[in-house]
Amino acid sequence: MLPRVLRLTMSLAGVAALTFEARVLLPVNPTTAGFEYLILVLVIATLWGFVEALAASLTAAVTFNYFFLPPIGAFTIEDPQNWVALGSFLATGVIASRLSAIAKQRTHDAVSRQQDVERLYTFSRSILLIASTDSFPKELATKLADIFELSAAVLYDRRAGEFHRAGPSEFEGMDDQLREAALHGTSFSDPAGRRQITAVRLGSEPIASLGLQGSHMPDSVVQGIANLIAIGLERARAQDLAHQIEAARESEQLRTTLIDAMAHEFKTPLTSIKAATTSLLAAPTQAEESRTELLRIADEEADHLRDLIDNAVEMARLDGPRIDVVLEESNMVEVVREVLGSMRGEMDGRIVELNANGPTSPCVALDRRLIKLAVKQIVDNALKYSPPETPIQIRIDPAGGAVSLDVTNGGPGIPPLEQSRIFDRFYRSPSHKDQIPGSGLGLSIAHRIAEAHKGDLTVESRPGETTFRLTLPLSHEEVRN
Repeated sequence: MLPRVLRLTMSLAGVAALTFEARVLLPVNPTTAGFEYLILVLVIATLWGFVEALAASLTAAVTFNYFFLPPIGAFTIEDPQNWVALGSFLATGVIASRLSAIAKQRTHDAVSRQQDVERLYTFSRSILLIASTDSFPKELATKLADIFELSAAVLYDRRAGEFHRAGPSEFEGMDDQLREAALHGTSFSDPAGRRQITAVRLGSEPIASLGLQGSHMPDSVVQGIANLIAIGLERARAQDLAHQIEAARESEQLRTTLIDAMAHEFKTPLTSIKAATTSLLAAPTQAEESRTELLRIADEEADHLRDLIDNAVEMARLDGPRIDVVLEESNMVEVVREVLGSMRGEMDGRIVELNANGPTSPCVALDRRLIKLAVKQIVDNALKYSPPETPIQIRIDPAGGAVSLDVTNGGPGIPPLEQSRIFDRFYRSPSHKDQIPGSGLGLSIAHRIAEAHKGDLTVESRPGETTFRLTLPLSHEEVRN
């Protein structure tokens, strides 16, 4: 961008050049000259802004009077109507340049807001891809500095009492303010140093603080960053706790640790919902794109929380020595179609192929609610652990006195040593548990439901293909015996 002094000089030079053209090179009447001046003012307003356009408009009004309104060559006007013409020209030039400058500023603001939304979205995606390790807060700060092009970023974790710094420059001399923000939830701004400090809250409680150095960002964007970091830190804590559960599985602390893990599993979607609603309440006038994105996050996490609660309740219900099933004759294909219809959101455009072998759709004696839950867990597992571009194949095949439901997906497969543990409660593959969210209850629930129906749930897997087979007896008698 050119310096303002140079832009003003070029604006006045443009008026002078236009005057020379209209007076000497191609002489025109006052009306044509006035329109040429007006066009020049609008072009200057569009390119450079209101100040330059105002200077050009005032200069054009003076030269228009001197060179084109009688008496020519004097700063006076003989005809009173020309006063009206000159005043109208000056007002038109000023108003038009002002409107043009406002439109340009609004366009610039809209582009800036769009960039902020895109960066927040990219940052939220990058948080999901960071592995939960001891360096998680450090990687958070690094991603933040890279995505928002900051010269420095620092994250102070109050629980650990550690500073995590990133960026090409140093964020020095403000450690006390960072501790104060993390302890009391205060904020700090240093416009001269282009630095901002804000608290990172989990609900209403500050858990960390964030320091940013670089181009100034709106408060709504800074708050959005802080909310995403709160979600990321809580997610990392939940995953760390899951690791502790795995280590304590064989110890006397297993039951207490499992309960704690479920509490944190519930808290993760609650944190996302709270962060979204807090951001909406704090900035109700933010851009529509931001409001829509926050509402979408709250809606998705509410569904996630509902599924977690359903799984926990069903697991408690299925944990007894005997499970009472309410049997009814049901069409297996219809049951599967109902499940797939309820999972459109989880499928997200994935291809799911349903094939039923045999001349007629099999009717099975089953507890419709429990079997739908089991099928949902199996299909959800296939969606999570297979590439998005590969289809999920479901095959229903009656054979003898039973019916089998096969759910096949692509992907890396399940190692043989893990296949024997895949139906254990809370068991998750070490190679995937840090990348794919889950509680390790889904397949365990499905297996217990199959056993309650005197059936079975098995798995066959090799690289590139994994098949879960749910087998159920056809008659009431076999299930009751």
